[in-house]
Amino acid sequence: MAMNQPSRFFALFSHLGRGAVVGFAQVKEEPATRAGDTKQNPLPPRVLAALSLTLAFTLSGTSHALQVTDDRGLVVTFDKTPMRIVSLLPSLTETVCELGQCQRLVGVDRYSNFPASLQKLPQVGGGLDPNIEAIVALKPDVVLMAISSRAGERLQSLGIKVVALEPKTHADVKRVLETIGQLLQVPDAQRVWRVIDAGVLAAAQSLPAKVKNTRVYFEVNRAPYAAGEASFIGETLTRLGAKNIVPASLGPFPKLNPEYVVRANPDVIMVGDRNYAGMEGRPGWPGIRAIKERRVCVFTVEQSDVVVRPGPRMAEGARIMAQCLGDKSQ
Repeated sequence: MAMNQPSRFFALFSHLGRGAVVGFAQVKEEPATRAGDTKQNPLPPRVLAALSLTLAFTLSGTSHALQVTDDRGLVVTFDKTPMRIVSLLPSLTETVCELGQCQRLVGVDRYSNFPASLQKLPQVGGGLDPNIEAIVALKPDVVLMAISSRAGERLQSLGIKVVALEPKTHADVKRVLETIGQLLQVPDAQRVWRVIDAGVLAAAQSLPAKVKNTRVYFEVNRAPYAAGEASFIGETLTRLGAKNIVPASLGPFPKLNPEYVVRANPDVIMVGDRNYAGMEGRPGWPGIRAIKERRVCVFTVEQSDVVVRPGPRMAEGARIMAQCLGDKSQ
C-alpha cells in the first residue's frame, strides 16, 4: 500500500542520515542569545539554504518513485527498479527475457520453459496456485502473475509486491510490453511489438489468395474450449485471412457444446497434440469436413507452446498457423 505524503516525506527524510536529523533538531532548539529575548533567533542563511536543498531533494525523490498500473487497476509503487523477479505466467516470463532482462528472473512457474536458460531457475509450482513459501524464500522485488492467480493477496499480505498482467488480445500484448518495459526501465519496449506486428503481417502476406475465408476451428482444450474471434489467437487467424467459426460474441475462449462444432462444419481444425487424442471419435465428428478430408493440423508440444502464448513469439505462432492454412487449404 502506498504511503501518504507526510509518511513518504518522513520515510525519505530519515534516509538522509542521523546526523542531518540531529543537526536540524539542534538548530531549532538553540536558545535566544540576548537577555530578555523570548523569541528564537532566525536561522543563519547557510543553514536555511542547506535545509531548503534537503527538502527539495527529499520531495523530488518522492515524485520519481516508480509506479505501474496493473490489470487489476491497482497502482504498484517501487522505490527502485525491481532486480529480483519471480514470474508465474509463461508469456510474462518470455516478455521479460525478450526485453533483455532474463538475468533478473530468480524463479518461474513450472510451465515457463523458454528460453532454455530458464531451466536452471527454481520452479515455484503452477501459476494459478504456486508454492508461496518457495516464492518468499527467493526474496523477489516483484512477482509477475495472471489476474486469475490465487496467490496475489497472500503474497501482498507478506509484503511482496505483485503486478498482475493477463494479456488476451493483441492490444493486451502491446500494453503488457509497455507496462513491463516501464517496470524494468527498458527504453523503447515498443520495438518488440513492432517486430511482432511486422512478423504477423509477413505471415499473412505469405499465404495464397485461396486461403482467404477458410473456416477454422481452433481447440485449446478438449473440454472443448475454443479460441474465438475475440482472443489473440482468433485475431491472428483473422489477420491471416481465415474465418473463425467461433464469433467474438461468445468470448475469447468459450466452452462449446461439441455439437456446435459439428453444425459449424469447419474446413480446417487446429489442435495441440495434448488435446488431439479421441477428437475424431467424438459423436458426429467423423462427418466434419476437416476430419473427413484430413485437414487437421496437430501441433507438437513445442509448437503449441508458441501458438497459445500471448507474448513475444506471436509472430512465430502466426507462421505456424499460416503453414497449416497453406498446407490444408490445397
